Order: sequence, then C-alpha cells, then structure tokens
Amino acid sequence: MSPAVVIAHRGASATFPENTIEAFRGAAEQGADWVELDARRTADHSLVVHHDALLPDGRAIVELAAADLPPSVPTLARALDACAGMGVNIEIKNNEPDPDADVEQFVAEATVALLAQRAGGDEVLISSFNPATLVRVRERAPHVATALLVVEPAPDVVDVLLGAGHQALHPFDWFVDEDLVTRCHAAGLKVNVWTVDDTNRMTELLALGVDGLCTNVPAAARALIPRP
Repeated sequence: MSPAVVIAHRGASATFPENTIEAFRGAAEQGADWVELDARRTADHSLVVHHDALLPDGRAIVELAAADLPPSVPTLARALDACAGMGVNIEIKNNEPDPDADVEQFVAEATVALLAQRAGGDEVLISSFNPATLVRVRERAPHVATALLVVEPAPDVVDVLLGAGHQALHPFDWFVDEDLVTRCHAAGLKVNVWTVDDTNRMTELLALGVDGLCTNVPAAARALIPRP
C-alpha cells in the first residue's frame, strides 16, 4: 500500500493567504504532494480560484469580470501552472445558497475543457459536494478521477460512489473511523480526509490507512509521512 499523500488545503494556507499563487508555491516548498483549491466562475465566464462566493468586501464573484477581481484571486489556469509538479484537487463550488449556484454546470464543463486544452499535462482530481456537478464531469471526461465531498458519510456512501463511478470519498475528519476506511478500501475507493491540522489526529488517521490528509499545514503532515 502506498503512503498517504499530503494535500495542501487551499495551498499552504496556515502560512500564506489561502488560494493564492503564494500559497500554492509555498505548498511545494513545504513538501505537499497535492494542492486542493476551489473553482468558481466570473461574470465574463472565466474560471477563478476562490473559496467563498463573495469577496471580503461583499461583492459576488459571479457578478464581476475577471479583470475586476483583486490581483490575489488567480485564474484556474494560472493556479494549475503554479502547482506544477504536484497533483491538484479541483473542488468545483456549486452550492444552492450561493449567488453562483450553477444549475447549467458551466464550471464543470469549463474545467473539463480547460484540462483538455492543457493536453493532459496536469495530474488532477475533481471533487464537489454537488453530485450533479460530478455527474457532468464524468459524462464529459470519464478519464478524470472524481471524488464526492461529504461532511458525515451516509450509510450507503460506498454504494453511491461505486454507482456514480467515483474513485474517492472526501469526508470531514470528525466522521472518519476504521469501519469507513475498511469499507471504502474493500470497494477500491480512496479516502482523503479534510481538514486535519492536529498531528496527533494525523497519526491516528495514518494508522487507519487513509490515503490522503488535506491540511493547512503541509509541512507538519510531510514530517509524518515519508516520501515514497
């Protein structure tokens, strides 16, 4: 079994502003194997990286052109370039209460198109809390790995993932135990846990055999996990 991977949550976000080029480069410097980042759309249909639907000043990203965003908000293409040498977990944001709720699945379509334009040069996993978003990704790019994000996994989560063709489950740390990891692994599914910053908990999860630790402190996780 391969060692667990270190996934830098929004980059090395305990050290740098999250979801910025600096955070992604910092993740590499701190030994991350992967970076997790968040994709949204602008008013002029650009893909940008930002966790919240609103900027700190209250403006909705979906109502602004990409050129009107702060310089700290990178395009997805630029973020992928900054993550060269690492895998990238692109979380597609598509939540119903947000102003950019995406019934037409534009971000899913555009993300897949961007990856195709980049000619397969990126090691990518696409995740989302929105099952319909992942369905669209799988329809358009069945070769791209997908993962369902959940807080508390439902009892039938393994069957749901297998039925949808996903490769991984991304559960919230509080709900990860030996039974969940065992059931997922028996079905050939990976378990990447978010968001884990406490090294004692990291050690517990590694003992359970999780496949990835998503963390704001990649250097701390790297110290516990030897490179293959």
